Amino acid sequence: MTPPLRTEHLEFIPYRTEDEDAFVSLLRKADVCRWMGQDLVPEPDIRALFRAILSDVYPQNLFDVWGLWLDGTYAGHAEVKRAGNVDGHELVTALAPEFWGRGLGREAVRGLIRYARDELGLKEVYGMVGAENTPSLAMGRRLGFRHLRDVVGDDGSVTRLLAISTTDPA
Repeated sequence: MTPPLRTEHLEFIPYRTEDEDAFVSLLRKADVCRWMGQDLVPEPDIRALFRAILSDVYPQNLFDVWGLWLDGTYAGHAEVKRAGNVDGHELVTALAPEFWGRGLGREAVRGLIRYARDELGLKEVYGMVGAENTPSLAMGRRLGFRHLRDVVGDDGSVTRLLAISTTDPA
């Protein structure tokens, strides 16, 4: 079961039924979707995804997923899950735009790295960042992520596959 986590400013809380509207609102923001490398998805599909987290992901312990909270306000989303492009685990974070530029993305990723090391026993974790997502790529460099390769999508978009040792100070 996904445990709650805490960093200096953020609470990582497993989603609850009452968090559905906040989750939907985050994934209906065009800027968030653009930086996550996905298209805007119809609201009913996002609601179905949220319900699947509660009905499938958590009960089957498929992967760890949290809502990110700052002082009681929903600030974003985080995951640690098996990666599709490498044999390992990927870190996923998405902050609502009103929380950008405050160091919270870096704090969230650091929290996920610690969790991956301390709770999952992982030695290395990965991230997928769109080649045009300059702020996230810069944050990854500051944290010590290294570029492994570029992944080119069917639509020609480029995503950078990054890796970091969980034993490196983040």
